[in-house]
Amino acid sequence: MYHKITHKTNYTYQVPVSLCHNIVRLVPRSTNKQFCKKSVLSIYPEPDVIIEYEDFFGNKLVYFTIEKEHKKLSVHVYSEIEKLTPAYDQQAEYNYISWEEVCRLTHTLTPELLDVKQFIAATPMTTADDAIAAYAMQSFPQGRSLFLSCKNLMNRIFYDFKFHSGFTTIATPLSLVMKERKGVCQDFAHLAIACLRSMGLPVRYVSGYIETIPPQGTVKLTGVDASHAWFSVYIPNSGWVDFDPTNNQLPANQHITIGWGRDYADITPLRGVIMSSGGHELQVSVDVKRMA
Repeated sequence: MYHKITHKTNYTYQVPVSLCHNIVRLVPRSTNKQFCKKSVLSIYPEPDVIIEYEDFFGNKLVYFTIEKEHKKLSVHVYSEIEKLTPAYDQQAEYNYISWEEVCRLTHTLTPELLDVKQFIAATPMTTADDAIAAYAMQSFPQGRSLFLSCKNLMNRIFYDFKFHSGFTTIATPLSLVMKERKGVCQDFAHLAIACLRSMGLPVRYVSGYIETIPPQGTVKLTGVDASHAWFSVYIPNSGWVDFDPTNNQLPANQHITIGWGRDYADITPLRGVIMSSGGHELQVSVDVKRMA
């Protein structure tokens, strides 16, 4: 299965910008579930400096600077992805080791688990208060497998929380999301991560896309797809297993991964600094097109 992805980000500034520095994290990485065949980055105005590299987590980054005056900035990324995830149900393949045993294993000084350990500690965006920790414990009774515990947590977040675009920003604390029971995919991913880390378990934040399937008999509209976020849990002998609490499903053919980190701050799609005295308007559109 193949997908073509077009991600367009356009800034319009109220007054000219004389200098900008930016980091782009929008090049999908290749994993055991997908292969990035091609990814082309188009930037206007043309950058004076552009450097490509990988960050600490192996995500692909592009750093660029524009040192000439400009009133618009366009960053467009065109990618082609081959999905390697089989369409059949893989749940039977997951190791049904208990969550307590995973917690014990990942807290030992085992060399092969050193990479996993960095995803256990809470971050400012994923710190659990008493209410979040209590909410988490309901999904982790004694002896339940980690896979079933995470699936239960995913299911509860889906039914207990309302998707409400515009209610939160990336700076909204999780305590407010927990209290009001609403937010967007980034909030639900951060909430699940806070829950799991409060139990001492390794979990990472995944940034990517989700393909929108139009109702039968209707034509898919341009720009209706979106950036998406979910969480991934390490299960010994199974590896990292993804869970999407926004849609209550295990990510498969409709989910495309850009990269991952401890939270949103590690995998922000576009971040930069500009020299200007005015505001700006931002337009973002995403198209995920499935190919034959």
